[in-house]
Amino acid sequence: MKKLSLFILGLILFFNCKNPSKEQRTIVTSEQQAPQEKFPDKLAGSTIYEVNIRQFTPEGTFKAFSDHLPRLSDLGVDVLWLMPIHPISETNRKGTLGSYYAPQDYTAVNPEFGTMEDFKALLDKAHDMGFYMILDWVPNHTGRDHPWINEHPEYYVRDEKGEVTYESMSPTDVWWDTALLDNSNPETRKAMINAMQFWVELGVDGFRLDHGCGDKIPLYLWEEARAQLDPLRDLFWLAECGHETFILDGSYADQYEVLMREVVSKEKPADALFNWIEEDMFKYGRTAYRMTYTTNHDLNSWVGTVFERFGECHKTLATLVFTAYGFPLILSGQEAGLSKRLEFFEKDPIDWTDPSGLQTFYQSLVKLKKENPAIWAGDEGGFPISIEDNEHVIGFMREVEGNRVIGIFNLSDENQTININNKEVFGNHVDYFTAKEYLLGNEPLDLKPWEFLVFTQ
Repeated sequence: MKKLSLFILGLILFFNCKNPSKEQRTIVTSEQQAPQEKFPDKLAGSTIYEVNIRQFTPEGTFKAFSDHLPRLSDLGVDVLWLMPIHPISETNRKGTLGSYYAPQDYTAVNPEFGTMEDFKALLDKAHDMGFYMILDWVPNHTGRDHPWINEHPEYYVRDEKGEVTYESMSPTDVWWDTALLDNSNPETRKAMINAMQFWVELGVDGFRLDHGCGDKIPLYLWEEARAQLDPLRDLFWLAECGHETFILDGSYADQYEVLMREVVSKEKPADALFNWIEEDMFKYGRTAYRMTYTTNHDLNSWVGTVFERFGECHKTLATLVFTAYGFPLILSGQEAGLSKRLEFFEKDPIDWTDPSGLQTFYQSLVKLKKENPAIWAGDEGGFPISIEDNEHVIGFMREVEGNRVIGIFNLSDENQTININNKEVFGNHVDYFTAKEYLLGNEPLDLKPWEFLVFTQ
């Protein structure tokens, strides 16, 4: 009976396939297509690149930046995060050019960068080359001369005198060029989301949210924003906050960078970094997309360059960022050895001569990330498992679906010796960067100051 049923089914399929109707052909084609990945999972092996349009080129325009897209494609990055591109408030402006984070108009572009047509051309070119583009969005405050100040004064927070107040991070970090928004007001949130929709309909792929969550912004703003905007386009939502919200797709691993500085200054051992990774996964789960970095625009301008903060171990820590946890960020100029603190309110072009030859190094890191699922972000990647016993060294194994990456990092300025305590990694391995062969086994392994090894299988 089973053979007869199969024979009859075969005849039916034969005649249907021999002369299918148009509708049948459409169904077959649709069924053969694999479902497309959605954000954030399609970024699991990606690298984010932060773009400072003002400082990227001497011209500081969309058109001039567009000429760098082929180089960034060769670098291998996937996501372009543009620092705010809106017109900058003139009232109480800081410096000559003002702060990107004091927007004068949410639905226009800074005329210093070009026209809206120039931005659209850049967006189209980036998409054609396979990039995603996300915009830096400032929901916490506007500039002091944003039209809402006069047209919708109810959108703003007021002080005890009834005057619109400003953003104050600390007594010495006061942003008097801003006007603090009242996002508890439903009408404020509605206006904000409608402004964001303008850019979604234009084709941007998501947002990096300044002051994205925590005590600054109510998370129900993003619940409402996602309900309105996600149906229009697949979007990536990255929050400038130090914890995973589960409402958004990704967040800053800011404590990770702080710990790096403490390790380099010998305030804490290297184990503090690995312990933080374990604690972070414990608190927020394996699906969290945590953005890791050695620098970003705030750190560069206000704290110091990677050379000031990390000195000779900047490459060691950059490699750790790309392999141990999360999804990595590269700041404009980092791949060319950016050795100055970029001015925040003035013109200060990046030097692209790359005297240290770091472009090749970062290109290899991006390639390493992209080609090894074991070190991807979220639960797409492998669980980091410690393999050694020295508190000044981070040694881990990550494995998923037959792909294994082993990382060993001496995070001290002294020679270190480690004993491998996980027999799963015993054997001969070739370092990704030097092609030198190493034997991991019962014998101790000696490491030079800041030495790092990465093995892929």
